Amino acid sequence: MAIDPITAKILAHIAAQAATDEQARKRLLITILAPVITVLLLIAFILYLITSPLSLFASWAFGSEELAAIESFQKDYGYNQNIGIYEQDYIEGSGQSYEGITFSDGGMEVTYYNQLDERWANVMYGTSGTIGEAGCGPTAMSIVISTLTGESHDPVELSNWSAANGHRCEGNGSYHSLIPGAAEAWGLSCEGDLSAQEVVDALSSGKLVVAIMSKGHFTSSGHFIVLRGVTSEGKILVADPASYKRSGQEWDLSLIMDEARKGAAAGGPFWAIGK
Repeated sequence: MAIDPITAKILAHIAAQAATDEQARKRLLITILAPVITVLLLIAFILYLITSPLSLFASWAFGSEELAAIESFQKDYGYNQNIGIYEQDYIEGSGQSYEGITFSDGGMEVTYYNQLDERWANVMYGTSGTIGEAGCGPTAMSIVISTLTGESHDPVELSNWSAANGHRCEGNGSYHSLIPGAAEAWGLSCEGDLSAQEVVDALSSGKLVVAIMSKGHFTSSGHFIVLRGVTSEGKILVADPASYKRSGQEWDLSLIMDEARKGAAAGGPFWAIGK
């Protein structure tokens, strides 16, 4: 059917107006969404910096020698112990209570504390982070001290003590000095720089061993754990302040030695603590 020129002109005008309106709507949508997307990307970027402060800029800003020096400094002073909010340990452990849990399969009854326990996960450790995020050191020492003294000393008490006595590494975790410092404060013996055989001997004689782990099966950065026993087959039992699941597993001594030695610092990665 033929369309008269006037009708065709009207239809063409309507089509042109519709196209113009569609373009206007797209421009309006972009104008509205652009700042929202920018803000969301900025938030994501900030969260990434918080959970991984060094890795983003390391390859850009430093050469291999400078980066090695920085990593050595971090190992010596207990850096990178934060658990990021997107890490599996944080997701699995948050919102749970581990009250009353003990382990007795390693030859002695060991009191267990978890830094992500809902009773104190959000309690501040120092001024720049919570026990849940950065309190593996005080939590490990609360396990050791409570077990060996027979008295309850929870992560809140040890975190407050650590911060007050200069063992809190703000923004990162705890200085390794927390281990001998807390042991001495609670009247316990402490010996560092242990060999593999000395670790086994310490566990076999009723001592606990605090191990400072580097990236591997226990952490993506740095982490304090407690070695709590050795099985008849030579497997190591642990009390991991960030993971009840890992605390129920048996571990090869060679694996623990290798992953701890990567983070070796003054005093070594292993400290035997006894009565």
